[in-house]
Amino acid sequence: MNFQRGKSREEPEINLIALIDVLLVILIFMLVTTTYSKHAELQINLPQAGGNQASTAANQINIAIDATMHYAINNKTVKYDGVDNLSQAIQKAAGKQTDPTIIINADAKASHQSVVNIMEAARLAGYGRITFTTQSQDK
Repeated sequence: MNFQRGKSREEPEINLIALIDVLLVILIFMLVTTTYSKHAELQINLPQAGGNQASTAANQINIAIDATMHYAINNKTVKYDGVDNLSQAIQKAAGKQTDPTIIINADAKASHQSVVNIMEAARLAGYGRITFTTQSQDK
């Protein structure tokens, strides 16, 4: 039974204009709040130093480390058995010097941990003056 004779039935439709407006607002919000960081393309330019060499060799202890973690204190090879033993070797090399400057000559391929080992050994030995050698760039 159709009690609504004469009235035509309208087909429902979706209003796409309102949907597009909402999507554009969401898109603009996402573009404004998104940060673009490039962690995979991290480029580090290490500083280069140019200066005069120290004129006095007194109160200096040269510690060298190569890429294979071989240590040398004042050009004498030292076997690395731990930070404590390296600290004792530094104290032995210092002799009666009260506050020597520890000069770290690290190979470019040496691990960061090997340099930290030297710094920790110097701290355990009671020496706080630490410096690093650099290679000057030829122009």
